[in-house]
Amino acid sequence: MKLHIKRVYESPSDSDGMRILVDRLWPRGLAKAEARIDFWAREVAPSQELRRWYQHKPEKWPEFQRRYLSELQNNPEAVEELVGKIGKGKATLLFSSKEVSLNNAVVLKEYLGKLL
Repeated sequence: MKLHIKRVYESPSDSDGMRILVDRLWPRGLAKAEARIDFWAREVAPSQELRRWYQHKPEKWPEFQRRYLSELQNNPEAVEELVGKIGKGKATLLFSSKEVSLNNAVVLKEYLGKLL
Protein backbone atom coordinates (compact mmCIF):
# COMPACT_ATOMS: atom_id res chain seq x y z
CA MET A 1 0.00 0.00 0.00
CA LYS A 2 1.31 3.44 -0.95
CA LEU A 3 -0.02 6.39 1.03
CA HIS A 4 0.30 10.05 0.24
CA ILE A 5 -1.21 13.14 1.85
CA LYS A 6 -2.48 16.25 0.14
CA ARG A 7 -4.75 19.24 0.73
CA VAL A 8 -8.22 18.50 -0.57
CA TYR A 9 -8.23 21.91 -2.29
CA GLU A 10 -5.38 20.84 -4.60
CA SER A 11 -6.46 19.58 -8.00
CA PRO A 12 -7.17 15.86 -8.24
CA SER A 13 -4.55 13.86 -10.10
CA ASP A 14 -4.53 10.41 -11.66
CA SER A 15 -1.52 9.64 -9.46
CA ASP A 16 -3.64 10.13 -6.30
CA GLY A 17 -5.08 6.63 -6.46
CA MET A 18 -8.03 6.32 -4.10
CA ARG A 19 -8.88 9.78 -2.72
CA ILE A 20 -9.86 9.57 0.95
CA LEU A 21 -11.07 12.56 2.93
CA VAL A 22 -9.89 12.20 6.54
CA ASP A 23 -11.61 15.24 8.08
CA ARG A 24 -14.74 15.05 10.21
CA LEU A 25 -16.32 18.09 8.50
CA TRP A 26 -16.75 18.65 4.78
CA PRO A 27 -14.22 21.24 3.51
CA ARG A 28 -15.64 24.75 3.24
CA GLY A 29 -16.42 26.03 -0.22
CA LEU A 30 -15.66 22.76 -1.99
CA ALA A 31 -18.28 21.10 -4.17
CA LYS A 32 -18.48 17.33 -3.82
CA ALA A 33 -18.12 16.83 -7.58
CA GLU A 34 -15.03 19.05 -7.65
CA ALA A 35 -13.36 17.16 -4.78
CA ARG A 36 -13.59 13.73 -6.42
CA ILE A 37 -13.63 11.92 -3.08
CA ASP A 38 -13.74 8.11 -3.27
CA PHE A 39 -14.30 7.58 0.45
CA TRP A 40 -15.01 9.91 3.35
CA ALA A 41 -13.34 8.37 6.41
CA ARG A 42 -14.87 10.72 8.98
CA GLU A 43 -14.86 8.00 11.65
CA VAL A 44 -11.04 8.06 11.77
CA ALA A 45 -10.88 11.85 11.91
CA PRO A 46 -10.08 13.52 15.24
CA SER A 47 -13.07 13.98 17.51
CA GLN A 48 -14.83 17.34 17.61
CA GLU A 49 -13.42 17.89 21.09
CA LEU A 50 -9.84 17.21 20.01
CA ARG A 51 -10.17 19.29 16.86
CA ARG A 52 -11.53 22.27 18.82
CA TRP A 53 -8.83 21.91 21.48
CA TYR A 54 -5.97 21.74 18.97
CA GLN A 55 -6.95 24.62 16.64
CA HIS A 56 -3.75 23.91 14.66
CA LYS A 57 -1.55 25.60 17.23
CA PRO A 58 2.02 24.30 16.73
CA GLU A 59 2.77 24.30 20.46
CA LYS A 60 -0.03 21.75 20.95
CA TRP A 61 1.24 19.39 18.21
CA PRO A 62 2.96 16.77 20.43
CA GLU A 63 -0.09 16.46 22.68
CA PHE A 64 -2.43 16.44 19.68
CA GLN A 65 -0.48 13.51 18.21
CA ARG A 66 -0.68 11.59 21.48
CA ARG A 67 -4.43 12.19 21.89
CA TYR A 68 -5.24 11.45 18.27
CA LEU A 69 -3.25 8.20 18.31
CA SER A 70 -5.20 7.21 21.42
CA GLU A 71 -8.47 7.89 19.57
CA LEU A 72 -7.31 5.76 16.64
CA GLN A 73 -6.28 2.89 18.92
CA ASN A 74 -9.70 3.03 20.58
CA ASN A 75 -11.50 2.87 17.23
CA PRO A 76 -10.14 -0.29 15.55
CA GLU A 77 -13.30 -0.93 13.52
CA ALA A 78 -13.03 2.38 11.67
CA VAL A 79 -9.29 1.92 11.12
CA GLU A 80 -9.87 -1.61 9.78
CA GLU A 81 -12.56 -0.31 7.44
CA LEU A 82 -10.14 2.29 6.08
CA VAL A 83 -7.36 -0.28 5.64
CA GLY A 84 -9.82 -2.52 3.81
CA LYS A 85 -10.83 0.28 1.45
CA ILE A 86 -7.20 1.05 0.62
CA GLY A 87 -6.17 -2.58 0.23
CA LYS A 88 -2.81 -3.00 -1.48
CA GLY A 89 -3.30 -0.06 -3.80
CA LYS A 90 -2.32 3.57 -3.81
CA ALA A 91 -4.26 6.15 -1.79
CA THR A 92 -4.10 9.82 -0.94
CA LEU A 93 -5.31 11.01 2.45
CA LEU A 94 -6.95 14.39 1.95
CA PHE A 95 -7.20 17.13 4.57
CA SER A 96 -8.49 20.71 4.51
CA SER A 97 -6.11 22.39 6.97
CA LYS A 98 -3.81 25.13 5.71
CA GLU A 99 -1.17 23.60 7.98
CA VAL A 100 0.41 20.98 5.72
CA SER A 101 2.85 19.38 8.14
CA LEU A 102 1.01 19.46 11.49
CA ASN A 103 -2.38 17.94 10.77
CA ASN A 104 -4.32 14.74 11.36
CA ALA A 105 -3.48 13.27 7.93
CA VAL A 106 0.23 13.29 8.86
CA VAL A 107 -0.49 11.33 12.05
CA LEU A 108 -2.90 8.95 10.32
CA LYS A 109 -0.45 8.19 7.49
CA GLU A 110 2.26 7.31 10.00
CA TYR A 111 -0.16 5.20 12.06
CA LEU A 112 -1.39 3.25 9.03
CA GLY A 113 2.20 2.76 7.84
CA LYS A 114 3.05 1.00 11.10
CA LEU A 115 0.02 -1.28 10.81
CA LEU A 116 0.91 -2.50 7.34
